[in-house]
Amino acid sequence: MDSLRIEGGARLTGSFRASGAKNAALPCLAATLLTSQPVRLTNVPALRDIRTMTALLAEMGARLVWDEATGEITLDCSGVFRLEAPYELVRTMRASVLCLGPLVARYGHARVSLPGGCAIGERPIDQHLAGIEALGARIDLSHGYVDARARRLVGARIPMGLVTVTGTMNVVMAASLARGESEIDNAACEPEVVNLCDFLRAMGAEIEGDGTPTIHIQGREEFGGGDFAVMADRIEAGTYLIGCAMTGGTVSFAKADLAHLALPLALLRRAGVEIAGDGETVQITGPERLTAVDATTAPYPAFPTDLQAQWMAAMATADGVSVVREEVFENRFMHVAELMRMGADIRVDGATAVVRGVDSLSGAPVMATDLRASASLVLAGLIARGETCLARIYHLDRGYEHLEEKLAALGARVVRERG
Repeated sequence: MDSLRIEGGARLTGSFRASGAKNAALPCLAATLLTSQPVRLTNVPALRDIRTMTALLAEMGARLVWDEATGEITLDCSGVFRLEAPYELVRTMRASVLCLGPLVARYGHARVSLPGGCAIGERPIDQHLAGIEALGARIDLSHGYVDARARRLVGARIPMGLVTVTGTMNVVMAASLARGESEIDNAACEPEVVNLCDFLRAMGAEIEGDGTPTIHIQGREEFGGGDFAVMADRIEAGTYLIGCAMTGGTVSFAKADLAHLALPLALLRRAGVEIAGDGETVQITGPERLTAVDATTAPYPAFPTDLQAQWMAAMATADGVSVVREEVFENRFMHVAELMRMGADIRVDGATAVVRGVDSLSGAPVMATDLRASASLVLAGLIARGETCLARIYHLDRGYEHLEEKLAALGARVVRERG
């Protein structure tokens, strides 16, 4: 099993451009099931989760060609014959459930494995099922699978019981081929939802209101093909942004990469980070030591839960005491124990972590439990005294493209060891 060896003490310097967003590319790949016409997606990151989704589509009968070097995937779903997402694939990547809405909408039937639990929380799909059922599908749960059937979905008003990104995406895709008009209330407002809607519009969908809590959809009979570029990964950009701040480095970011990070940027300013831009790029310069600043996660446009672990790593050596509250997932503090192995002073009480900044961290062997926890330990290793060895980095390969290469290009001393 691969691991990363990180020698701390280097400042990140140079320029950075984010890869395509995994959380935007995955729903776009699922959405290709809505059309029999060829589709070309660009700026698709070469990640483990993308490989899983393409394997799932191929197993269903889709023909695809993926050039990982250029980030281009061409897909033809005209020959799809298997309307099932099996447990063997869904258990490795929860986003496989995004095939449910497109399959029911286009083919009238889908059989998708229930994804089960997750390291960071239960993350049930009840809102997905309620939304698709409201559109007229008959839902049967048995033997660990969702079996959904409908002769033709029919537009409806769909009040989401809670804000869910993938749930909103699934229902939007299903409603886009339903007969008549649909309205989704309490919809997720994340940029990845907007990106998916932009792709659906490129194929002929009629959607308004995405990016707000109310989305209106006029169902279409069929979709055409499309040519679409996946948005930049705001979480990857945010991770490197925090890394630059922690190490006291100076890094130039493409302005587009930071477009959806207004609150993290504001908190970094309060923490002592200098931020300047010339229209095309934004230059970030970290201080000798960050100032402690509180952060609370919540749905967009608030502070992203996917940056909480990285922020906690930054606060571990900040001047003062900060409070980090996790309001999205119930079990997303599993990185705390590993940060404490490196010398961090963190106390957890339910959904709240109190972080007392220490003078320095010490390199240590650590183990990741999930994708963003892995990223936080990498960042901690960048500022720790001595060497940090991070095991189980297959989590990182799910969401960070060429991480060790990108960090090395910025001056970090990071090496992947094949295991």
